[in-house]
Amino acid sequence: MKETIHIYHTNDLHSHFENWPRIRRFLQERRKWHEEAGESVFIFDIGDHVDRSHPMTEGSLGKRNVELLNEAGYDAVTIGNNEGITLPKEGLEILYEEAEFPIVLANLYEEDGKRPEWAQPFCLVHLPNGMTMGLTGATAFFSGAYEQLGWTLSEPLAALKEQVDQISGKADIVVVLSHLGIYEDEKIAHTMPKADVVLGAHTHHLLHEGKEINQTLLAAAGRFGYYVGHVMIEVDTETKQILRKKACVYNTMEALPAPANEHKEIEGYAEEGKKALAQPVISLSVPLASDWFAPSELPQLLCEALREWCGADGALLNAGVCLGGLEAGTVTKYDIHRMLPHPINPCLIELSGAELKEVLKQTTDDKWPHMTIKGLGFRGKVMGRFIYDRLSVDMEQYRFKVNGVDIVNDHQYKLATLDMFAYGRFFPPLYRAPQKKHFMPEFLRDVMEWKLLHHGFHLKK
Repeated sequence: MKETIHIYHTNDLHSHFENWPRIRRFLQERRKWHEEAGESVFIFDIGDHVDRSHPMTEGSLGKRNVELLNEAGYDAVTIGNNEGITLPKEGLEILYEEAEFPIVLANLYEEDGKRPEWAQPFCLVHLPNGMTMGLTGATAFFSGAYEQLGWTLSEPLAALKEQVDQISGKADIVVVLSHLGIYEDEKIAHTMPKADVVLGAHTHHLLHEGKEINQTLLAAAGRFGYYVGHVMIEVDTETKQILRKKACVYNTMEALPAPANEHKEIEGYAEEGKKALAQPVISLSVPLASDWFAPSELPQLLCEALREWCGADGALLNAGVCLGGLEAGTVTKYDIHRMLPHPINPCLIELSGAELKEVLKQTTDDKWPHMTIKGLGFRGKVMGRFIYDRLSVDMEQYRFKVNGVDIVNDHQYKLATLDMFAYGRFFPPLYRAPQKKHFMPEFLRDVMEWKLLHHGFHLKK
């Protein structure tokens, strides 16, 4: 007797709640539809549903995201790097307190080597037809960042192989929730033949009809909720064998119907975040302007704050990181979040003078200001001009200085900058530098708030 098992999956929503009302309605209707037809149906999320760039996520530290997953009827999730390393340790520990689904995660541990109580390396689901589905999952291997937050992360492919080997003896269908990226997913297919389906994430790849490697089906639904994935597994319930696997995706804005009051719901999420972040921070007697392409006060102030926070010789950042200025009067946490929504951490990098001069020379290239940037935590639009604190560049005389003194090639310098320049390959000397210190879990907005409160800005009387 043949039967089809349906799996719906999302990944890398990144708190793009403008797509959520349609996704939720679609998933709820599909569950009802399949259950009325007597078919088994499951809904999984493959991580990075949380993104603190949205004020509602920021205001609840992701707990509202979990409530939305509950409402939509999700059956299991794994975590992405946004859940794992943009939340403080205590934030991740309580994130899933109200979750009505298991968190399947094979490669995360406490510092003492124990698994966190809120996660499990695998789970088994017993289907009405007598078959069993086994799930395991893993998150991207940002081991240094996890360790700095007080976690221990094991190598994901080894962790998954151990779990797949274990559950394959207990399950008729093995599904991997992989927040590892397309290249790692392909390795899973090549090295773990007992994995029947790999649901992917992290690299935001979109597989319209899936991809089959060694009889393992890879599926992924892109990013930001633009698509919802659907995997169909046809089985023989008597022999408990998989007969056929198929994958497809649905375009959220084109294929999924909008629920009533969709726009009101989306606006409500933003308003909820604004209220949660309404706490006053300071009152400014003068506005602080921000300009991506010309000198302005606010990016310069942030650059100075970055140097002070990191204890560096000098600092540099791109003006495009400031998405707006601050008006005179009361400044709230919401205002600072709106201006600096990025999950970007301060970073201290040690460089030789020769390397620092090379970086400074590269920052003067005319290509930067209007360059569109995506990923690496950046939630803005363009790079903008480069801003310096206690650093100077004179390309006409080819002179580079730190605090007014010429840079010495073989001297070591400490540069404060954004972690996106440590992770991304914009400036090879920064990317390759072995001595880096990431300040976590603080973001740029925390540094900005600290600067406003303690360094030269005072409440109006």
